[in-house]
Amino acid sequence: MSRHKISFSVNGERYELEVEANQTLLRLLREDLGMTGTKCACERGDCGTCTVLLDGEPVKSCLVLAVEADGRGVTTIEGISKGGEITPLQRAFIEHGAVQCGFCTPAFIVAGEALLKRNPHPTEEEVKEAIGGILCRCTGYRQIIDAIMDASKKGEK
Repeated sequence: MSRHKISFSVNGERYELEVEANQTLLRLLREDLGMTGTKCACERGDCGTCTVLLDGEPVKSCLVLAVEADGRGVTTIEGISKGGEITPLQRAFIEHGAVQCGFCTPAFIVAGEALLKRNPHPTEEEVKEAIGGILCRCTGYRQIIDAIMDASKKGEK
């Protein structure tokens, strides 16, 4: 397998790495960089638990090749909060009980943060669309939607 040199940033930190041509961004983040907040489940793009931001847009990292991150910026759940303080959206998830087992929570937080940055006051339909590709087996989505809506109503992101 051929190897490729890439240069990119993750959560604001620059990296220069050599990666296999078929290595996914998910595997690069988890195995090479130790960022295990990005979850690995189906590895087929069905569940969305591996969602990260690529240049500010949510992507399923299991479907993105690591070489596609060359010259770009990646944000994982580890990069969402600043200075050890949780974000207002993370606080809303706690207040609304939207965390349950927590396996899908990083993906929902990352997707929710991207939505609120793009649209600080989304409608409930826009929230549903933004999180539509992420599966949760615990909450039934109501608490997740309520948390994102609550953060938006407070003018927080």
